[in-house]
Amino acid sequence: MTDPLKVIRQYERERKAEWRANGKDSTKGNLPVGIVKDLGIRTPKNGLKIAVIPDVQAMPGVDLRHLEWAGRYLADKRPDVIVCIGDFGDFPSLSQFGRGKMEFEGRRYKKDLDAFHRAMELLMEPIAKAKGWRPYLEFTEGNHESHIERAVNEDARLEGLMSLGDLRLADYGWRQHRFLQPVAIGGVAFCHYFPSGVMGRPITTAAELLRKLHMSAFAGHQQGREIAFGRRADGGHMTAIISGSFYQHEYKYLSPFTNAHWRGMYFLHEVKDGRFDEMALSINFLKRRYG
Repeated sequence: MTDPLKVIRQYERERKAEWRANGKDSTKGNLPVGIVKDLGIRTPKNGLKIAVIPDVQAMPGVDLRHLEWAGRYLADKRPDVIVCIGDFGDFPSLSQFGRGKMEFEGRRYKKDLDAFHRAMELLMEPIAKAKGWRPYLEFTEGNHESHIERAVNEDARLEGLMSLGDLRLADYGWRQHRFLQPVAIGGVAFCHYFPSGVMGRPITTAAELLRKLHMSAFAGHQQGREIAFGRRADGGHMTAIISGSFYQHEYKYLSPFTNAHWRGMYFLHEVKDGRFDEMALSINFLKRRYG
């Protein structure tokens, strides 16, 4: 039986070699926070194919099989770029909510980290096995990943014991972008969420994203999905999507109604100058196809 970690490590080596050959380093994708930076990914004549993985919220004890289904789908369709929009891990041990309560008992950072890597291995193994295909892998950190840095900042004794390096994203081939650092690919801005106002609150509607940003954008963070369309002054088309739920589990703090939100990923076709055709892929569809 093929060792999935061995396959992924080989993928990592090949990906880094390609980045170096193009004068880029997959481990140095961080950019100044607050400025939308184009990643310089060349757009072909008919546009890019970009797959977006919304919030996975991987944590101990939840079903992660949909990550394997997603990996197999991506290996079949071979997009040019895969964007992980952040909050790939939930990290409940670092949550500020529920501390001191019975529900918090037994939470451990190591368990959370193990769940993160298990989910990433399930996603990456089919991708790494696909011969002759090496997509750009872009990871925009979410607020749950940023909880690692916050924990260290709040307790200096943790310095050197935990860090964002524990995610080993470069080892999987991902180029990592800091929390709230928007990046642009094919004229579309990607970020875990886009802040607004002095307090930096997340923009919570797709229509408001277009009004505030004046460009096409994709954000996660918020459960379910929402989409809005607009036009620029030069006649160009704009589309904004908010989709932040790519997991199978439910949350106790949500009601039965709010737990019934849509769960899935997105595939953007013919991405060019901010224009694209969006395709939503529910977890139920992936399960029927690959489960």
